[in-house]
Amino acid sequence: MNNAITIANVRKKYRQKKMLVSVLTHLFMISLSMIFLVPILWMFSTAIKSRWDIFLWPPEFFPKVWQWVNFRDVFTRVPMLRFIGNTFFIIVIKTIGELLAVPLIAYGFARLRFPGKNALFMLVISTMMIPLQTKLIPLYSMYVRIGLIDTYWPLILPAFSGTPFFIFLLIQYMKTMPRDLDDAAKIDGLGTFGILYRILLPLCIPALTIIVTYTFLWTWNEFLQPLIYLNTYEKFTIQMGLEMFKGIWSVEWNLLMAATLATMAPVLIMYFFAQKRLIGGIASVGMKG
Repeated sequence: MNNAITIANVRKKYRQKKMLVSVLTHLFMISLSMIFLVPILWMFSTAIKSRWDIFLWPPEFFPKVWQWVNFRDVFTRVPMLRFIGNTFFIIVIKTIGELLAVPLIAYGFARLRFPGKNALFMLVISTMMIPLQTKLIPLYSMYVRIGLIDTYWPLILPAFSGTPFFIFLLIQYMKTMPRDLDDAAKIDGLGTFGILYRILLPLCIPALTIIVTYTFLWTWNEFLQPLIYLNTYEKFTIQMGLEMFKGIWSVEWNLLMAATLATMAPVLIMYFFAQKRLIGGIASVGMKG
């Protein structure tokens, strides 16, 4: 009887200790997240202020009168909806290009045998070490000669040859899959493309989710290349639209912060729906690689 009571007390103390550790851990994580949220809260504070309240000293976190009209002015001052639509168009086409090119290239390197494969693989991976800035002038000269400046083609075409980082990611993912799958599929009469599209790709959904998510984020935040290749106002992307709120002599900080918050919404929605597959995909690639 005494032993049973002792064991029960030990279990109770263990549960209490475990609960205390859990509560303290969550409090620490919440506190840490609040620190990271301070810039976003300050951005929101700036977005609802008038142009003059921004420079008050001492600063006020929340103004006496909230200027919700700033969010309306963002879309009336410049055609932000059109810029968002242009950016989504580029994202969709680039995503299609990546999903067409990357699996084909990765499958060739991961599952097929051919002469010079290792040397060609090293050549593909080495392109990741070349900074974009060193390629801008040659690429611009090439696009000028074939008449693609002021079109979306310079922003879209590279995706149809595959991004080296995505190729490397999918190669590492495919290498962890047993080759018995290929052999069984061949016995069932599947060819090379059948094995890729009917056997391997359904198993690569976590890695493909990473490709789609990163393509979205990188294209959404891209500023330099659209600035170089696009000249027509109606073709501008979202990041170029944000620059419209910066003048030569001054910056409309309240409108710029309101526009930035508005353009963050699609990114947050994208991450909200993709976070489980994204985090699981990154973890699985890390464990399997």
